[in-house]
Amino acid sequence: MTTPSDAERDYPVHWEADVVLRDGGIAHVRPIAPDDAGRLVSFYEKVSDESKYYRFFAPYPRLSDRDVHRFTHHDHRDRVGLAALVGGEFIATVRYDRTDDGEAEVAFLVQDAHQGRGVASALMEHIAAVAQERGIRRFIAEVLPANRKMIKVFTDAGYTQQRSFTDGVVRLEFDLEPTEQSLAVMRAREQRAEARSVQRLLAPASVAVIGAGRRPGGVGRGVLRNIVAGGYTGRVHAVNRSFPEDLRTLEPEGVPAHRSVAEIPDTVDLAVIAVPADDVAEAVDACGRHGVLGLLVISSGYAESGAEGRRRQRALVRQALTYGMRVIGPNAFGILNSADDVRLNASLSPETPDAGRLGLFTQSGAIGIALLSGLRRRGAGLSSFVSAGNRADVSGNDILQFWYDDPATDVALLYLETLGNPRKFYRLARRTAAVKPVVAVKGARHSAAAPPGHAVPPVRIPDSTVSALLQQAGVIRTDTVTELLDTGLLLSCRPLPAGPRVAILGNSESLGLLTYDACLTAGLEPGLPLDLTTAAGPEDFRAALTAALADPAHDAVVVTAIPRVGSELAEAPASSDDPALAEALHAAADEAGSGKPVVVVHTALEAMATRLAAVRVPAYGAADRAVKALARAAAYARWRRDAQVPGRVPEFDDVDEAGACQDVTRLLDQAGEPAVVTQGVTLDDPAAADLLARYGITVRPALPAPGIDAALEAARRLGYPVALKTTAPHLRHRADLGGVRLDIADPDDLSRAFGELTARLGKPEELHLVVQAMAPRGVDTVVRATVDPAAGAVLSFGIAGAPSELLDDMAHRLVPATDRDVAQLVRSIKAAPLLFGWRGAEPVDTGALEALLLRVSLLVDDLPEVVCVDLEPVVVAPAGLTVLGASVRLARPPARTDLGPRALSSF
Repeated sequence: MTTPSDAERDYPVHWEADVVLRDGGIAHVRPIAPDDAGRLVSFYEKVSDESKYYRFFAPYPRLSDRDVHRFTHHDHRDRVGLAALVGGEFIATVRYDRTDDGEAEVAFLVQDAHQGRGVASALMEHIAAVAQERGIRRFIAEVLPANRKMIKVFTDAGYTQQRSFTDGVVRLEFDLEPTEQSLAVMRAREQRAEARSVQRLLAPASVAVIGAGRRPGGVGRGVLRNIVAGGYTGRVHAVNRSFPEDLRTLEPEGVPAHRSVAEIPDTVDLAVIAVPADDVAEAVDACGRHGVLGLLVISSGYAESGAEGRRRQRALVRQALTYGMRVIGPNAFGILNSADDVRLNASLSPETPDAGRLGLFTQSGAIGIALLSGLRRRGAGLSSFVSAGNRADVSGNDILQFWYDDPATDVALLYLETLGNPRKFYRLARRTAAVKPVVAVKGARHSAAAPPGHAVPPVRIPDSTVSALLQQAGVIRTDTVTELLDTGLLLSCRPLPAGPRVAILGNSESLGLLTYDACLTAGLEPGLPLDLTTAAGPEDFRAALTAALADPAHDAVVVTAIPRVGSELAEAPASSDDPALAEALHAAADEAGSGKPVVVVHTALEAMATRLAAVRVPAYGAADRAVKALARAAAYARWRRDAQVPGRVPEFDDVDEAGACQDVTRLLDQAGEPAVVTQGVTLDDPAAADLLARYGITVRPALPAPGIDAALEAARRLGYPVALKTTAPHLRHRADLGGVRLDIADPDDLSRAFGELTARLGKPEELHLVVQAMAPRGVDTVVRATVDPAAGAVLSFGIAGAPSELLDDMAHRLVPATDRDVAQLVRSIKAAPLLFGWRGAEPVDTGALEALLLRVSLLVDDLPEVVCVDLEPVVVAPAGLTVLGASVRLARPPARTDLGPRALSSF
């Protein structure tokens, strides 16, 4: 064995993590240290004799001093031990011992009281990640045949495995290289565990409100009042250390009163903490000692208040997780669960929407108030609501894990100000969107600073990239919270449209025309409005709607309605309510059985709109709002259909990945570590061209022309006609500044062009002039791939020049991109008609363009050290394309936060 370095002997802090277990509880995973001897002995004493026998293949009642030393002293390379802790005590251990250069033996021991919680599976993920970091590629485990639980842990891990049976022992050998199956297993366990941890918070059997005042008023008493008034089905306790000793019941709520959580004779699932920030730590400690499962921290005075608050917030989360408790908040507005068997309103909102099918998550209490009020006004129903406040622990990703398979939630609504882990959000949102709509509005979209209090800093990626990330994941993005509710209401009430064709009918010709225009603006395909006239009655509406729904030429119907007038034109309009019309529209929408959505646009019929909402027919006070919601639903339906036939990432026979890896390693070594780590290195043109060539991307050679003689020699070698251009950074790709001369036919033309350029723009050595053979004429485009540490690699495409630079007309997709992704990428920019024969021009070779995009995507996906590829211009001709300029940047790859073992965010 090699001697570990001093760095390897140091305690590896980055191996520490908090993990969510199968039952939703929390355990802390960390390396075992020499001062853990007492914890190890105490842990071993609580393990049954049977489990000890399974671990050591013989009776082993106690650990010797030598055992304790061996199991607590590691070099963090060839010998590694990890422990899972709850409340500061070991509940499970795992260790590996290297037996070969790339191989190690692994063994687990789980305290009997904690078996079945998924502790061993979580430790398996972490020890495998540690082993790979230390160069181990294969684990060996020897297990007694009767130890079926441990055999299942190894078998269910999803790694490529070999099994043999020798001398009464099952020998398992498995490679640690992640496979599709092992990643799927890890993510399935992650989903079940995180969903369960949220479920324990949203559906507690008992709640204690810590900080409920004796007199009415105050935050704690307000939350307590709302819990009781909302009809919560579980047990409720009021806790305040200032209560008199003889106070047994808090009136008028009629709930038991206690001076501390420790006095509560029952178990407590959820503690609502509403005490001053200075007193929260004491309350959390009491909750942890009492075995509380989770915390909702309403208290403020944390990260939103400055540096000291941020320190206090980190300490709060660390303290809670140590006891195995998850935290919503601090500075949270509260949570709601409308399920009949829960009916929990642990929030600061005295009035809540009715029970329904919408799930709502917000990072802002103020926005939460607005959204709850909007849902209530429009008669929309809510399944669950979480306002996470500072989002120090539980985040939107956790709530998505819960909503994914929550049968009570049909539509997920999110108000987000930051994306703490964009790659994980993309993965979870895409999976959820495949089974139910996810609608999101992104606040602080143009802000470089984190909203006050947020533990995770904002992701500094362009908003256009965020939009692309959401679009690719199938998330329906809206611009305002009003549009969020508009879209959510439609999706929760009606089926998805099968296409963009819309029928319009109603009793107002003007309102019908406004709706027609709105449909065209939104990209829908409306038919001419059917005017029923202002004299139309409910049966006229019913008959017209029934016919429109039955017509196969329509995918959706928009009904426009204004108050009916009497026989005399001077007679005043009827009431803002029209129950007969509401009943007719409801009957037609339901009886048709067409599976087509119906939306209503009304003017001055607010009461009727409320009636329609109660029977799940969405109504809107403006045509553009209704149509935007319908257009988003149609786009989402199209995404759902496309997702059923996923694109593929093609393989290219001419790709030399091994050679490219060698090139990257050599170039980084030559660049020098410090410079690369901090800034990276931009390859010179020959090195960039060679690396791109490994992936079948040919860059047209450009020869340097520091003087006229060198320019003439370069043109002779390349062959006329040629281009002369500057590659100086401030002039690169700036044909508008006269830095490019094209179609130079002979030496005289070249000499003249050389003289003009240098006379106008400066000395030859300042211009970095090059000569390049002319490419076939076509459309100049730009292909780019950049790696963001948070979002990952992003593939971008646009038309070179003003469209992309001035108008920001670029389209983006996350890497790895599929053939379907790049086809959409090419067609989604506003200037895309230039590629497809705009104004009679010959269409260009988009097939070749899509192949180039796929090759660039494959390059940055295979080689994480390639952090930027910029191809500009790429001239796409009617047949083929030419890459005229290329820039490649290398750097040590940033750490991935979405792969590897499960872990909660660290602070």
